[in-house]
Amino acid sequence: MQIRLKRLHPDAQLPQYAHGPEEDAGMDLQSVEDVTLQPRIPVLVPTGLAIELPPGFEAQLRPRSGLALRHAITLPNAPATIDPGYRGEIRIILLNLGTEPYQIHKGDRIAQMIIARYESISWIESDLADSTRGQGGFGSSGR
Repeated sequence: MQIRLKRLHPDAQLPQYAHGPEEDAGMDLQSVEDVTLQPRIPVLVPTGLAIELPPGFEAQLRPRSGLALRHAITLPNAPATIDPGYRGEIRIILLNLGTEPYQIHKGDRIAQMIIARYESISWIESDLADSTRGQGGFGSSGR
């Protein structure tokens, strides 16, 4: 599948699979700016990229596991969704859950992007069919 992409910044890098599409689901996204992440303050970090997704597809943005494990850096809205109608710059909301500032450098890999299909639906109001589960939820199946 090919998706149209536009570089909005001269230092923007194309999303890349670290080990290729046969081994990775997510493509790395890189920062185009130096940004300091202070503890507990979310920051929008620019990638310098815009994409044109076809109808029926979304881009999901997710944290990088190494940043999360080693530095407590995450995406507070993960997985974030880029809708097919959005044409603006992909910017990543990063949050430092640690206790010390963390420095993002231009070119650092800051998030992963996965392209996924979705189904458009319409709702039909009606009575719901019974199930063995009923209204059980929130831990009702046990530990």
